[in-house]
Order: sequence, then structure tokens, then C-alpha cells
Amino acid sequence: MSDRPAPPMPSFSDAFRVWLRIGFLSFGGPAGQIALLHREVVDERRWVSDVRFLHALNFCTLLPGPEAQQLATYLGWLLHGVRGGLAAGGLFVLPGVVVMLALSVLYATLGEVPLVAALFFGLKCAVLVLVVEALLRVARRALKSLQAWGLAVAAFLALFVFAVPFPLVVLVAALIGFAAPGRFSGGGHGTASSNSLGAIDVALAADPDLPRRLGKAAWRAGWVAVALWLIPVALLMAWRVPVFSDVAWFFSKMAVVTVGGAYAVLAYVAQEAVEDYGWLSAGQMLAGLGLAETTPGPLILVLQFVGFHAGFRTYGLAGGIAASLLTVWVTFAPCFAWIFLGAPFVERLYDAPRLKGALAGVTAAVVGVIANLALWFGLHVLFTEMHHVRVGPALLDIPVPASLDPVALALAILAAICLFGLKRGLITTLGITSAAGILVRLATG
Repeated sequence: MSDRPAPPMPSFSDAFRVWLRIGFLSFGGPAGQIALLHREVVDERRWVSDVRFLHALNFCTLLPGPEAQQLATYLGWLLHGVRGGLAAGGLFVLPGVVVMLALSVLYATLGEVPLVAALFFGLKCAVLVLVVEALLRVARRALKSLQAWGLAVAAFLALFVFAVPFPLVVLVAALIGFAAPGRFSGGGHGTASSNSLGAIDVALAADPDLPRRLGKAAWRAGWVAVALWLIPVALLMAWRVPVFSDVAWFFSKMAVVTVGGAYAVLAYVAQEAVEDYGWLSAGQMLAGLGLAETTPGPLILVLQFVGFHAGFRTYGLAGGIAASLLTVWVTFAPCFAWIFLGAPFVERLYDAPRLKGALAGVTAAVVGVIANLALWFGLHVLFTEMHHVRVGPALLDIPVPASLDPVALALAILAAICLFGLKRGLITTLGITSAAGILVRLATG
């Protein structure tokens, strides 16, 4: 951070524009989205300090649902209360929802959409560079002790090499941090200098009662979110509306068990949606995953594609749109409930030594998690074929060297030159690489 004093708190309209911008640029899965959030609210605008950003990220990592969307909701709530949380979390997914709905309609009526794939190809390559930049930045600021580095490396190896379930990695890290407070935080929250504080940190220091006031409204909003989520589900199931009752119940279950992100449950979703419900084919499921990976918003939006096909198969286009929106509702309404019910409690315990220790342990592990996501993302952007190799207890994803995509590599290098060498902004870098991706794919396709 610079030596400038913390900026003033942003107005709601200023924050609204930033959350909307983030929603349109949130490519690259959770690693890219967390990197984008950190760049926008910590590095560029200094609304939130590194410490409080990581504190919020730690909590969101423990919750079911897309952690980046919930992190945006948490930060929006800290800045402007419930309306800020609704704006940040809602705008984080709204562009992706609109794009995914449009692509679902195009796919169902016209088949594959090559131009769309070409449009997002360059963006993926640019996001890869953004993820690497964020990983280095977060690691440098989050890992303040040898023990923290050790825990981050252990988390990375557990995930990438041994395929340990994500929730288990986070739980063990939290227990280690709880048992040994102070070992992973490099001095704890209290060591932050005044020039490292963000706007919200200064506001909370000046008004210690602010979290309690924010928490009262958030508690009410959380239970409203629970009601808005469960009442439609209960009514659809009571009336036994064909397809829609199954969609509401199935995706509500997914909203509760998606700890660790979309990949933790995609295999189960694919099996149930394809084999048991017959909503779509295996090929269509893979196409939906490809669309979700290349559009803005959380990867869990692949569920919207599945829901659309469930409704489309039985009721046609109108039914597909309705089932798609129902899927989005039961997927994301719980996310607001978890944040509004839990964040005030976590925020009030911000300085509790044991909680700080547990979250510091999660902080270190999250660096390993982001490294795992970044490596996975990078391998799948740069290589078209992977081998699953088992070496004793280890299960490794090894890229096939001959499958290296030279165009993807060239676009990633172009993005790195724009971002690091020429010091171009995020929008300019994404624009240049996406335009280059379109030109190359159309020229060679």
C-alpha cells in the first residue's frame, strides 16, 4: 500500500458502478474473480484493506456456494449495509445470468455458437495472466511467517497432488490455526499500519458500533432471504408441478452442498441431470460447462444451463426460460442468506484471538487453494489434452506437451506484455486480447 491516507467511503452510486463493472469482467472462475475483486477494491480503490479482504474471503471459503460472489456480497454489505450486499452480490451474477440465458436459447435453437467461443477465447488467456498476478500479490501479503508458507504449500499439494476434498483441507487449516493462534498471521490484524487501511477500516475504527447496527438489518435480511428461497420451493413441491418441482428441489440441495465451488458437485449434477432426470444429454452437459467457463459470473451458472434444458425439453422455449430463472433463484438466494446471517457474527469477532487464528490458518490454505485453481485453469487454457497419472497415492493431471495451444500461449504472452510491460489497464488488456482472440480464431477456423 502507498503512504497516502485511506480514501473516503465511496457513495452507493460509485460502488454500484464498480460492482456492475466487476460483474461484466468476472471471467476465469473463482481464482480470476477473487483476483479481480482484490484488484478493484483493495489495490486500485483502497476501499478495503488486505487484512479485512482476506478475513472476509476466509469466511466465504467455508460457506456452500460460489465464494467469489459471496465475497462481493460481504464487501458490499460492509460498505453500504444490506442494499450494498444486494447490489454487489446481485450485480456479480446478473451479467452472467443474462449471457448464459441468451447462450442457452441460442444453443437449444441453433446449436453451437462458434463466434461466441471465439469472443471469449482471448478473454480466458488474459484472465490467466490476471490470476497469476493476483496469486503472487496475495501470497506476498498473506503469508507472513514460515508456518503460513508451510500450510499454503501443504494445502496446494493436498488439492493438486492427492485430490483431498476441498472442505477437509479448509477444515484442517482452520483447526490448526485455532489451536495455534498467532502462528500464521504474522503479527495479527493489529499490526496493520495506518497507511495500509482501507476506507471501511477507518470508518469502523471511528464508529465501533457500526458492525452491530449493520448486523441487525443483515439478520432480518438473512431470514427474509431464507423465506424467499424456501417458500417457492415448498409451494412447487406441494403442487407437484411437473419438472419445476424437481428443478426447485434438486438445485436447492445443490445450493447447500456446494462447499468448495462448482467442481465439487459437477460430477453428481451431471449424473443426476443426464441419467436420472433425463433433462439433457452428456454432450449437452459438457457444452454447458464450456459455456459457463467462458462467460462472466460464477462457474455454478452451468446449473442455469441444465435448468433451462429441463424446462425446454418439456415446455418449449418459455418453459426453458422459466426453469432457467428458477434455477438461478434457488441457487443464489441461499448465498445472500449465508452472508447476511453469518457475516455480522464473524465481523463482531474480528479481533477474537482464536477466531483470528482459525481464519489466519484458512488464509494460508486459501493461498494454496488459489494456486491450485490457477494451475488448473492455466493448464486447461494452454493445453487441449490432459493425462490422469496415478503415482502411489498421488493423482496428477499431466498435460500432453504436443497439445499445447500456441495461439493461447501467444495471447497469454500478449496479455502479460500489456499488463506488466506496457502497464495497460484491465479493460484495455482484456479488450486487446479478446479482439486478438476473435481475429485469430476466425482466421484459422
